[in-house]
Amino acid sequence: MFFISSLFHWKRREESSCVTLAKDTRSYNTCFVVLRFTKKNCLSQTNTVRPTFRTSFKAFLRETLKCQNTDKNSRQFLVETSFEQFSSLAKEANLVPVFTRLFSDHLTPVSAFRCFISEQETQVPCFLLESVTGGENVGRFSFLGLQPRFLFLAKQHEIQYIEYSSSGTSKRTVVDERRYSAEDPTLELRKIAQKISTASDEQLPLESALSGGWVGYFSYDTMRYTSPKKLPFSSAPKDDRNLPDICMGQYREVIAFDNVNKLVYVVVWEDWKEHKSLRDAYENAVSNLQRLSETISNGILRSPLSSAVMDINTRLRGPKNSVSNMSKEYFLESIDKIHKHILDGNSFQTVFSQRFRRKTEAHPFSIYRALRVVNPSPYMIYMQCPSCILVASSPEILCKVTNRMMINRPLAGTRHRGVTEDEDAELEKELLGDEKDCAEHVMLVDLGRNDVGKVCKYGTVKVPKLMEIEKYSHVMHISSTVTGILCDEYASWDALQSALPAGTVSGAPKVRSMQIIDSLEPTMRGPYGGGIGYITFQDNMNMALALRTIVIPFQSSRGPDEEGLWTVDIQAGAGIVADSVPELEYQETENKAAALEVAVDVAERLFSSHFKPKLSSNEIAFHA
Repeated sequence: MFFISSLFHWKRREESSCVTLAKDTRSYNTCFVVLRFTKKNCLSQTNTVRPTFRTSFKAFLRETLKCQNTDKNSRQFLVETSFEQFSSLAKEANLVPVFTRLFSDHLTPVSAFRCFISEQETQVPCFLLESVTGGENVGRFSFLGLQPRFLFLAKQHEIQYIEYSSSGTSKRTVVDERRYSAEDPTLELRKIAQKISTASDEQLPLESALSGGWVGYFSYDTMRYTSPKKLPFSSAPKDDRNLPDICMGQYREVIAFDNVNKLVYVVVWEDWKEHKSLRDAYENAVSNLQRLSETISNGILRSPLSSAVMDINTRLRGPKNSVSNMSKEYFLESIDKIHKHILDGNSFQTVFSQRFRRKTEAHPFSIYRALRVVNPSPYMIYMQCPSCILVASSPEILCKVTNRMMINRPLAGTRHRGVTEDEDAELEKELLGDEKDCAEHVMLVDLGRNDVGKVCKYGTVKVPKLMEIEKYSHVMHISSTVTGILCDEYASWDALQSALPAGTVSGAPKVRSMQIIDSLEPTMRGPYGGGIGYITFQDNMNMALALRTIVIPFQSSRGPDEEGLWTVDIQAGAGIVADSVPELEYQETENKAAALEVAVDVAERLFSSHFKPKLSSNEIAFHA
């Protein structure tokens, strides 16, 4: 518990300040917080002292008053990385972080995103990552990334590597672009990432969270790079959207929201070798910090509130406003064929999916706003890529690495949520008592252990959580957790490669199940079934499995079609085993797609702004 009181306040010219005393009754530490208010910013400086603080406080106050008497043109925010620290870190690496922090009690990640990216700027690569854990608790951190410094795109074996300008603006231009071929683009991306040396600043209190690094997606089809003979691209289904198989951007400017401490960390990574001197590099980083901080402070949106009076129940509803890429009859016939493969011993389980498509006037970001209300999940993602926009609410980790510990968390076994608490409890009991679902889940846990064991030290692979129920807005799942410690010779990139694609979206064994999927599904999956997330400069990784993911592909231009409508693709699958009932599996795919479909409906009714995005004159489209 904290007791907070204002000690005193003073005003000088256009800037006012106050000192606030916050006392922690548990540790008996006292924290003096200086709040500085200007016409542009609300800034802070904090110092913690022991209870006997008279002398310390006087010294602290003298230093604070000295700051108040500095030249009025001095920087109006507190850079927490000094030039001396920057110079010291530059001795160990060329990419060095500089950061500041601001109060965020007046700001949300959604409103901050709109400070930087307007509705018309769908051509700007960027991302917003949020999290809701346990179905109702907001995750510790949210992340916002703007214009990458580099963008790596791969379509089959063709690579496009784009370099953007490093000037102090979020609207950067392309300064270089290379196209070349490679047998395995994943190895090329890893080589590029490993060439960059980054400093580790212990003063940056984001622990293993994202402060800068590679952010984007790996599609379901990236498995074809590691198994080119068994899974050649030539055997893949029809590619009707021409989306990159890999899209990863190197982000050097990241805004991290600490939702517990109500702080915003603004982080800029500066490559000092790109400048004439260390001082020039530091000044450029500080200038970019000021630009980002001022944009947040000055750009708080005062948008009208939307009505929240609307039925968003998704429990008993399927995707009725969309058209599938296959008929129901074809879906049921395909399950019969999978059954035959299983009886012949070709597969134990195969995950078969269908894609629902619809048109909408709702902007993709409005759909994201609706989805975070309709179906809050551990991985809430809004990501603008060169060829598509991804809007996701994934419940499942594809692969996570934190301080060398690899985590795999399979979800398998599904029931819709009950209308009442009693019905919910009954459905939970039914799910855990279903022999088919439990056997399927155990099989996928074994597959997860195999994936983790490929790159982890012998004897470290464990299953700390087995067959627990996780509940979300419209469905519940059986969940388990598999962990292991990475071998010394492996990195997060190796862990990701061993996990793609997850058994929960392919089946077991993986390769044979994917071959069966290739023979039955009419179109390539693209991002669905792959991974969306990040690998930090410190080699920590958090990749969500691309489930509950809306893919909004761009057609001939970056934006809606000539009628002002966006194309929305929603894909969902079901794990087919020997005793699967075709009709129930079909219904499961509809139940999984329901929340995404409702999110589009909500966005149309509550957030639609009836506009056409401006098209960029220098748009960047991927051409294989």
